Amino acid sequence: MKKVTRRNIIKGLAGAGAASTLPTANAQTVNSAPLSRICFGSCCNQDKPQPIWGPILAQDPQLFLFLGDNIYADTHDMDVMRDKYARQANNYAAVRNHCPVHAIWDDHDFGENDVGAEYPHKAASRDLFLKFWGDNPSDSRRRDDEGIYHAAYYGPTEQRVQIIMPDLRYHRSPPQKVSQWQKPSRLLRSMGPYAILDESSSQMSERQWQWLELQLQQPAKLRIIASSLQFLAEYTGWESWAQYPGDRQRMIELIRKTRAEGVIFISGDTHWGEISRQNDDTPYPLYDVTSSGLTETWSQVSPNRHRLREQFYALENFGQITVDWQQADPVITLSVKDIEGHRRIEQQLPLSQLSPG
Repeated sequence: MKKVTRRNIIKGLAGAGAASTLPTANAQTVNSAPLSRICFGSCCNQDKPQPIWGPILAQDPQLFLFLGDNIYADTHDMDVMRDKYARQANNYAAVRNHCPVHAIWDDHDFGENDVGAEYPHKAASRDLFLKFWGDNPSDSRRRDDEGIYHAAYYGPTEQRVQIIMPDLRYHRSPPQKVSQWQKPSRLLRSMGPYAILDESSSQMSERQWQWLELQLQQPAKLRIIASSLQFLAEYTGWESWAQYPGDRQRMIELIRKTRAEGVIFISGDTHWGEISRQNDDTPYPLYDVTSSGLTETWSQVSPNRHRLREQFYALENFGQITVDWQQADPVITLSVKDIEGHRRIEQQLPLSQLSPG
């Protein structure tokens, strides 16, 4: 695949736009060649060894998607955050030289654990994020109060892949914790401390929702919505879309309303990998491939009734999507692979399955 500079990619992304104008769905086709090998991952600590990049590059990805916690900043000091980005730069150099990348943030690279709109340095953090990922401050479409969400297209018309990367931090309503007497029983079930929020709470601004609707109306055969948090997993008390049920249902209804075909979610954050599927109350079967982390692991995996075949992998991992466009009905393979590149979880499905009919 022809190499494309990160700066040129950013210029073609659909960003938030100026605050005084309506959102637009403009997104450049970054490369006209068919996109058939995509790798992704999340939760990568700049201070830990990262042997996983060798096996990732061995897959010869045409695109890599960073799903958040791309550094562990956890600070109110922007000099500290800047230094952590500098330390991570060498670790990411090989993949960034191999193929185009897109990135979205989560809490730890946004600012600190589980924080949202209340983080006082979010504008400065955004500027550091955009600078690290190659954005040009003089012409950025994302340098306003709307965060870092963006989109891009790959491939010819009949094999068009749309990449949608929402921002779940910049305007995120603050979480609420359950009462103290509820916490012990939750710990026994590997559940977190957060309560389900009412429908007035959201992870995204209304402007971003308008932009997302425009994106889903654009022509594409396969749409990858790269979420920093799990979309399909059931409510566990940890951060996820299930914590914001109004948002979760609104997303499903938006897919139904726009008749957007080919939607697959990918997600990070959890420190384990799994594939989730939901068939009920959806326009067609929805899949969510969770890959986390590139350096991080977890010992207490939470329940998830949407988890395929009860399979999860709680050591270092990365995700992969491949598409066989040569088939009359293209075959999509969703995978979670370990630190040596071995397949741990896999699901194949025909592209035609991802259609409202």
